[in-house]
Parts: sequence; C-alpha cells; structure tokens
Amino acid sequence: MRFFLRRGLPGLALLLLSATPSLAAAGTVDSGQVAWILTASALVLFMTLPGLGLFYGGLVQARNVLSVLMQCFAICCIASVLWAICGYSLAFDGNGALIGTLNKAFLAHLDAVRAPTLLPESVFALYQMTFAVITPALIIGAFPERVAFPFVALFSALWLMLVYVPVAHWIWGGGWLAGLGTLDFAGGIVVHTTAGVSALLLAVMVGKRRGFPAALQPPHSPGMTMMGAGMLWVGWFGFNGGSALSADGSAANAILATHLSASAGALAWTAAEWVKIRKPTSIGIVTGCIAGLATITPAAGFVSPAAALAIGSAGGLLCFYATLYVKHRLAIDDSLDVFAVHGVGGMLGSLLLAVFALPDLGGAGLGEGARCCASSACRPSRSRSPPCGRAW
Repeated sequence: MRFFLRRGLPGLALLLLSATPSLAAAGTVDSGQVAWILTASALVLFMTLPGLGLFYGGLVQARNVLSVLMQCFAICCIASVLWAICGYSLAFDGNGALIGTLNKAFLAHLDAVRAPTLLPESVFALYQMTFAVITPALIIGAFPERVAFPFVALFSALWLMLVYVPVAHWIWGGGWLAGLGTLDFAGGIVVHTTAGVSALLLAVMVGKRRGFPAALQPPHSPGMTMMGAGMLWVGWFGFNGGSALSADGSAANAILATHLSASAGALAWTAAEWVKIRKPTSIGIVTGCIAGLATITPAAGFVSPAAALAIGSAGGLLCFYATLYVKHRLAIDDSLDVFAVHGVGGMLGSLLLAVFALPDLGGAGLGEGARCCASSACRPSRSRSPPCGRAW
C-alpha cells in the first residue's frame, strides 16, 4: 500500500503485472486434484449462474424475473472483482486472529503450490472466489420485488467485505475460531449462517410487501424453480465435494453425504407438507431438498451416510416449521425463506456435526483437544484432517 501511495499509477501498474500467478514447477502439483478443483469451481459458479437465478426467479412474480437474474449476474461480477483486489488476501493470507493481510492483493505473489494441498494457489483462490460469489447472492431472496438495483449492488459489496471475508478468515483462514477448533467443512457457518441471519435482519429493515402474507400472489413458475433447484443440487457436489481440496475418499464421502441429505430433506419436507396441508407441492419438495443440502454442508466430510440421512431429515422438518414460524408468527417477510432454509439449516447442521462426527456414530471424530496449531504450516485447510496431523 505504501508503495502504491508513493509511486502512484506506475506503482499500480507494476502491482497488477506482478499479480500473475506463479506457475507450479513440474512434479509439484497433482494434476488429478487440480482437475477436480477446477471442475468443482465451475460447479459452484453454476449454482449461482444460472441455478440460483432460476430458483429465485420462479418464486417471484413474472415481472420481477429479469430483476432477480440481473442481481445474481451483477453480484457475481462485483464479488469476483473485490475478491481479486483484496478479499482473498484478507481472508486467506496471514495469521491474524481477526483479519488477514494485503500481501496478496490483486492476487499477487501467489504460491506455486499452496501448502498443505497439492494445488497451485491460483486454483485455490479461484475455488474460494466461487464461494464468495454465491454467499451474498443467497441474501437477495430476502427482499425481491421491493429493493432497487443500486442498493443490491452496494449492499452486496459492503457485506462481502465486512461480513463474509472476516468470517471466512476466522474459520478457514487461521483466525480465532480456527484456533478454538471450529469445524465447518464447506460453509454451514461461513456461508449459510451468515447469509441467513443477514437476510432476516435485512427483511425486517426493508419491510413487508403490500398485502403480506395473505394477499401475495403465488410463484409465477414452479417449473423454473424446480429446474433451478436441480442445478443447485448438482452444483452442490462441487460445493461440498470440492471442499476436501483433493480427489480422494473425503471428497467421495462428502458427495455421497450431500446427495443422501438432499434426498432425505426433500422427503421430510414433503411429508410435513402432506400432514399440514394434505398435499405435497413441487415448491415444497425442492425447498426441502435445498434445506437438506444446507444442513449437511458443515458436516459433509465428517459424517457417515446414515448420519447424512438423519441430518437431512432433521433439516427438512425443522426448516419447514421455521418457514411457517417466521412468516406467520413473527410476520417477517423473508420473501424466499433465506433464513428459514439456509440460516436455520446451516446452524442445525453445525450443531449436529458435533454429535454425528463421533466415531461411535460412524463419523471421522472430533480429535483430542479439538484444536489445531495456529502456525501458517498448520492453517485449517477445509480438509478432513489438519495438515500437521494434530487434532483439530
């Protein structure tokens, strides 16, 4: 930063030129793992463009579909640029308890291989960028049909830098929560809890739609929503499976758990809906699927397939009743149930992780002491075990 202030535009030009990632030396990276994480990055981006856009677009009125798609597209662009400028560096560089450094601003000075993985750091930064894209995009489901585009763009940019980046550093970047042994395999806290709670607060601040809840029109295109949900389901394999940061048994277990939890969540929601309103609905089954996916996210790489079924079922049921409670008891117009599905699901999955990760229940274990050393060589890396071999 001092270099930039002293040299002005020439200094900025040199910084941008130095931002080209270093090429890994031959034999120091695993090409199979690189291929998998690149594929997972594409899958996570696919969740936002077009999966989330179609999922949300089908739930709003026809006149608002283009607005929702525009918001998702713009958030993708904004988050990607901010992540490259300083978001990645603040989240994943340095050992600060609260925030990282600016040493890798503009994606400069990326390592040829990011220890302890076998990935070039450019691949790691790309994968993390797709998470930074989808997380603020989730929040727009709290206020469609009543917020102008400039507000969405400004809020998303500020939220990314003030909420997502610090929390990602706390848990995944070696911050204070990582030092306490916090486990979050793929974003139950970093993604779903932060987005869900923020969506609830924003819905309260923005206010209700006219006629809420009795006079609101039903979703204009359940078919579009079902297509979007299918894309999210497929993309979630990259979201959870890629978080192992390797193409191994941990990734396979995470994908299997993800699929089973989604299926169980969809069936649990449908059953609850059948009891409550005497018929299942297409919107209900896909919302239950998303609830199951959100609930398994923090635990996907740590629990057994049987536990994934239990977690998904619990997520489908609790999120169903949370939706009713928020809309009818609290009278909060969280339009597309971001808090009830993502927030409640993420929190529930984070709590159930502590139970179902126990070896007696087929899990990977919590580790003795539940701590990992805070040195840069042992920074939590979103894999099943810490790089130094010590307990989380």
